[in-house]
Amino acid sequence: MIGQLRGELLEKIAPQLLIDVNGVGYEVFAPMTTFYRLPEIGASITLFTHLVVREDAQLLYAFYDKQERSLFRTLIKVNGVGPKMALTILSGIETAAFVRSVRENDTATLVRLPGVGKKTAERLIIEMRDKLKDWEPGAGEGLSEASPEGIITVSDAAGNSNRNAVMEAESALIALGYKAQEASKAVMSIKQKHESSEELIRAALKNMVNR
Repeated sequence: MIGQLRGELLEKIAPQLLIDVNGVGYEVFAPMTTFYRLPEIGASITLFTHLVVREDAQLLYAFYDKQERSLFRTLIKVNGVGPKMALTILSGIETAAFVRSVRENDTATLVRLPGVGKKTAERLIIEMRDKLKDWEPGAGEGLSEASPEGIITVSDAAGNSNRNAVMEAESALIALGYKAQEASKAVMSIKQKHESSEELIRAALKNMVNR
């Protein structure tokens, strides 16, 4: 089991990262909550990981802190929730908001996430309620769009146009499970208010979950 990676951040194209660890490049999948806190390309980072072994692939998922990884591991134990859906859930809703939705039986919020229907939302609440009853928010959780303290927002590389940021944001949303038309509509509606792809993704996800 690969539980941690420490190395140089080479590339980030949501929801994937490329990390150089002593000359070996690791491709990992990370939720947007981790992306929002990443340093600049070329910086050293430490991420906590979870390895998923399938017949046709070995997939590595990376998280900014152990608490986020713990929630991911709890999610994939729920019947019908695989790693991809767990990644989408962690990307589409703040951890604190997800925990609150489970505790308050708020299926309406959960079903707004792609791939989460009413039955899955109800299953998440039933199977995770007891496991999250003692959950305490970690550092950096529950921060709103207007209060970014504790989150490092990474600007797009110099020279990238807003068009490139829009395309990257749309691709990220599609990779997270949203339909192409839905992703395009969500990003286009806010593109004038945000410059970087990370900002566009974050705002689009927030709007889609809160609509």
